Amino acid sequence: MASVTTEIPDTKPELDALIIGAGFSGLYQLFCLRERLGLSVQVLEAGDGVGGTWYWNRYPGARCDSQSHAYCYSFSKELTQEWEWSERYPEQPEIMRYLNFVADRLDLKRNIRFNTRVVAANYDEAANRWIVRTEAGEQLTAKFLITAVGCLSTANVPKIPGLESFAGQWYHTGQWPHEGVDFTGKRVGMIGTGSTGIQAAPVIAQTAAHLDVFQRTANYSVPARNAPLTPEFKRYIKENATEFRAVMHATRNGMPFTISERLALETPPDERENLYEAAWQKGGLEFRATFEDLMVDKAANDTAADFIRRKIRAIVKDPVTAEKLSDIDHPYATKRPPIDTNYFETFNRDNVTLVDVKAAPIECITPGGVRTSGGDYPLDIIVFATGFDAMTGPMLRMNITGRDGITVAEAWEAGPRTYLGLQIAGFPNLFTMTGPGSPSVLCNMPVPIEQHAEWITDCIAHMRAHGLERVEATEAAVTNWVEQVNTAADATLLPLAKSSWYLGANVPGKPRVFMPYAGGMARYREICADVAANNYQGFVLSA
Repeated sequence: MASVTTEIPDTKPELDALIIGAGFSGLYQLFCLRERLGLSVQVLEAGDGVGGTWYWNRYPGARCDSQSHAYCYSFSKELTQEWEWSERYPEQPEIMRYLNFVADRLDLKRNIRFNTRVVAANYDEAANRWIVRTEAGEQLTAKFLITAVGCLSTANVPKIPGLESFAGQWYHTGQWPHEGVDFTGKRVGMIGTGSTGIQAAPVIAQTAAHLDVFQRTANYSVPARNAPLTPEFKRYIKENATEFRAVMHATRNGMPFTISERLALETPPDERENLYEAAWQKGGLEFRATFEDLMVDKAANDTAADFIRRKIRAIVKDPVTAEKLSDIDHPYATKRPPIDTNYFETFNRDNVTLVDVKAAPIECITPGGVRTSGGDYPLDIIVFATGFDAMTGPMLRMNITGRDGITVAEAWEAGPRTYLGLQIAGFPNLFTMTGPGSPSVLCNMPVPIEQHAEWITDCIAHMRAHGLERVEATEAAVTNWVEQVNTAADATLLPLAKSSWYLGANVPGKPRVFMPYAGGMARYREICADVAANNYQGFVLSA
């Protein structure tokens, strides 16, 4: 019997738009282009389901740090009324259920190709088309290419000598096995104490024989005070959905609460202490909204930082461990400000040890565990809670080549350069969602995601209405916007956190550039609207 060879076709029918990624961004962009403009659209997704960052991040304790009634789409009254959250801060499985609910409710999956990883995208200038190749060798063609690959989707596994020799298992929190990991009776080492590590440590410690937490940089954290939502609050959310949306659109960070106009330094110390205590007891990211000047005045920020340090020392019983956990080298909230459930309390457990790798750095990984300059730590499992090659990593790994053969890697050699976080000069008809130069990670993400998708949709609608075929940001507009991004960051305390992934400092060799726009989501929305109203100023649109 003759063998049959199935050849993958080189070409597919041309699409109006290709979207890469089926998370929050990709799903809404698909809906906008398909339903509002009637375009032929395809979404390519590397995973076997929707979810984006939540598809990959299934580590123990994975939970959103935006409140559930804000961490969802707000464009549809029907979706808001039909879905019901169970907790104040949704856990990863519930977010996945929500995104599948949305995808099914809006019939989006018929335009999504799962298990399809993009390995290259090239702009054909003569045809004004994007040619996209997948890992399977398939080729797709589209006029518009939209990257909805997320900011936190490229795992950063540190290059520690000897990792390949480790006799146990190791995992990165951003590439967690879907079947889970059993820590029962195991000696576990967790490297990293950012937001992910702060969520994972308390859960891992519950079943592990012993947990060593390797800390290089101590971190602030505020209690989440997570709890099931009451029937009364669920009803309140639905009855006031329009008002919540208006607040989220008006605030700097897209959250459903406003920042107080009080100034920390003009508030009497006793009253200031009481306000911090009330915010601590309430829990969540709203703690940083206690005073208006926390992110712009170092002395004001010091009052919040000092309060949290005192809380850490009061919670952690061992004074040596408490001192290491509270020895924090940056102002409060200048790195992503974690919220937690019993993180500092975890260090009161007999089976948990804090390992200070700033004082005694990790030298290598041995077959039996981790070796620091202070000694060996026998381990069965290593968990890397070391974050991501944030914001730029997802773009760079796709090998995108624009006009005149320039790659995104070359265009961003000295750091990411975009216009409004939406386009890169030299890459016509390529739109980037929530990338560098946009408010993105400084916000409650669904808010900038909806704004981006709607702006891109309106731009393409404008082009179609005027017989225009190509849109490209000018180099001058990009240069000007990069300057504005730097100016906005410098007006805050954010650049003072020298080891922040906002600056790319967690990835060796990555240019140190402050990547997100820190001028606030409300201001950014106004800027984008003005650009569109002024005939898309800063873009060249041509027939």
